Amino acid sequence: MSLFRRKDSPNWWIELTAPDGRRIQQSTGTSEKVAAQELHDRLKTQFWNEKRLGIKPNRTWQETVLRWLSEQANKASIETDKSHLRWLDGCLAGKYLSQIDRDLISQITVARGLPYEIARTKGRPRQITPKTSTVNRTLEVLRAILRRARDDWGWIDQCPNIPMLKEPIKRVSWITREQALALLNALPDHQRQMVRFALETGLRRKNVTHLAWSQVDLIKRQAWIHPDQAKAGKAIGVPLSNEAMQVLRQQVGKNENWVFPYRGKPVTQVATKSWRNALAKAGISAGFRWHDLRHTWASWHAQDGTPLNVLRELGGWATSEMVQRYAHLSTEHLAQWVNRRTGVGMEIT
Repeated sequence: MSLFRRKDSPNWWIELTAPDGRRIQQSTGTSEKVAAQELHDRLKTQFWNEKRLGIKPNRTWQETVLRWLSEQANKASIETDKSHLRWLDGCLAGKYLSQIDRDLISQITVARGLPYEIARTKGRPRQITPKTSTVNRTLEVLRAILRRARDDWGWIDQCPNIPMLKEPIKRVSWITREQALALLNALPDHQRQMVRFALETGLRRKNVTHLAWSQVDLIKRQAWIHPDQAKAGKAIGVPLSNEAMQVLRQQVGKNENWVFPYRGKPVTQVATKSWRNALAKAGISAGFRWHDLRHTWASWHAQDGTPLNVLRELGGWATSEMVQRYAHLSTEHLAQWVNRRTGVGMEIT
């Protein structure tokens, strides 16, 4: 190791050899030689301990996050992870992994659920209380990073248990066929065609709005979603029903690249004023989201007797757990059993 100065910097620099053999040059961040020498000696001792004694270096939360982000750059939900990490930075900035224990996890859990204010362009700030699901998603990101640091990188020997909060069980939001027809009649044409296609295929919003003609084979009656477009990261084959084929034929010729163009480009926003107005005209709750079209598609399939394992494959879900939410809507496999037991044997007058 050596301590030196560079012509382009007033600070002292360190040149060292890491335990894995890499040559590293880094600034000490100080122009004081005594302070720089202290850092030099501390790093020299740390690296000796790592190499000779097998003692793991005490990694910071910041360098852990940087490595996590570099390895997860292609993750479909990376932007959501980043939003949780920005919040966690307020609790863990400057912390070492060894300092993240059960007590700190408990403090983070409580803090994440506290109300906060967001600024408005006009009027007073609006207070937001995070949902239990938001707290859990933040904790899941933290848990995933710590487990990666333990299992894959060997940066820590153990990580604390991170319990999740109990989330309320929500009903699946779906509409009837009559409501769907009323919604379609109330929408402008470009949205109507996308909604029809979504109700026939169960595809997620962006897979519909950004569907390209290169992903469609009208002769074989199929479409496909590429792995980088799918939430689970796996390609999805989409068999096309008669209704879906009718929609596509009506879209032919409107744009060379995109199946559902609006003014020559894909739609980027679906929760528009026209969408809200159509919900009101159709008598559907204002809380009905575009993603609920996917729930509606799956609910109709379950009611019509589509086996759940088939439904899982059609919907491109990664696990069977995601499909179980629709199980209660399918009772055909139980119908043969309900009349097998003996009744009370009397007429009710």
